[in-house]
Amino acid sequence: MYARGIANLTQAFQNRDFARFTAGNAVSLVGMWGLRIAVGWLAWELTEQAFWVGLVAFADLFPTIVITPLAGAIADRRSRLAIVRVCQLISMAIVVALTVLIWTERLTVELLALLVLANGLVMGFKQPSRMALTRILVRPKDLPTAIAVNAIVFNLARFVGPSLAGLLIVTVGVEAVLVFDVLSSAFFLAVIRAIHLDAPPARAGQRTLGGDIVDGIRYAASHPGIGPIMLLMLVLGICMRAYIELLPAYSALILARGADGLAIMSAGIGAGAILAGLWLTQRDGLSGLTRLVVINHTLSALSLLALAFAPSLWLATFAVVVNGFSLAMAGIASQTLTQRVVDEAMLGRIMSLYGVIFRAGPAAGALAMGALADLFGLRTPFLAGAALSLLACLVVGQRLLRARTALEATTP
Repeated sequence: MYARGIANLTQAFQNRDFARFTAGNAVSLVGMWGLRIAVGWLAWELTEQAFWVGLVAFADLFPTIVITPLAGAIADRRSRLAIVRVCQLISMAIVVALTVLIWTERLTVELLALLVLANGLVMGFKQPSRMALTRILVRPKDLPTAIAVNAIVFNLARFVGPSLAGLLIVTVGVEAVLVFDVLSSAFFLAVIRAIHLDAPPARAGQRTLGGDIVDGIRYAASHPGIGPIMLLMLVLGICMRAYIELLPAYSALILARGADGLAIMSAGIGAGAILAGLWLTQRDGLSGLTRLVVINHTLSALSLLALAFAPSLWLATFAVVVNGFSLAMAGIASQTLTQRVVDEAMLGRIMSLYGVIFRAGPAAGALAMGALADLFGLRTPFLAGAALSLLACLVVGQRLLRARTALEATTP
């Protein structure tokens, strides 16, 4: 089994452009996660108010939801690699400006929020093109492994970036984190300079960007496989994935632990996701992926149910490891099937819709679950979310399974 995984990884990295992109993206993601820690730290240092810390985080994440649909439509008209390059360059310039403001002691929390907002818009614009590139950079047979590799890289960076940022802040200063992010962006740009891809072919009778966005939504909703995949993602994002945002309260109120409990459970989620990525590198082809999506969405809902009743930190950690594993399995399999079956002319728009659901679902769910927790206690939203997620898996999952023949076809 392990030999097959190594063989699949070797085969995927034989796609030289994918190998280059993955190397640059891995370093860049470490810088990005470190930057998020740094700007939060700066907001606290400048104000010592939790409101501003939250506002800066909102300024970083919310623009993705707003700009991504437009970015997806443009990604289907222009060179996706060129969009990634330009966005990375602009982001690097924004972080340089932030660094200069710190060195000259002219940074205010208002300027910090504006620069973070600008960077969030740029990163949101980059996201659909970055996601769509995977299918273009590898041979069709290597796509499942390539998407699994992307998931492993993302989750490893989520560990390494904040850890490195914390070390640099303590030993050197917050400016060092910003400098590292600039250098990681420069490395990414240098590595992908050797990649050359053609822009998507011009479409006859091209509509307005607004019309393209609407066409993308209609395409996803009417597709027998992509529609149920997106619907399951949306429902589970609202009802189940949002529990992660409530883990600080869960650690304190349910487990009577503090930051140590939160850190252990957060690490457990990431570890589960990395294990899922490694396991999926050992699979060949698309056969069985649709069933894996439904099974693992169901397993993630059951693990949330177990978390609601976990009597100890270690049982809670086991539940979140299972949850992280099953969420990643379902997510990687869903993205693999979607990228393989979607029409090339729609790839950017469908990936933008995927990104919006991935971000907006948990954001809306965290708000709803937080309100329920204040009214009825923390276990109630966990139980309600798990129940609704199981219902969605039963109803929508059956529709998805009926489309598995089309989704798992060997040609897109």
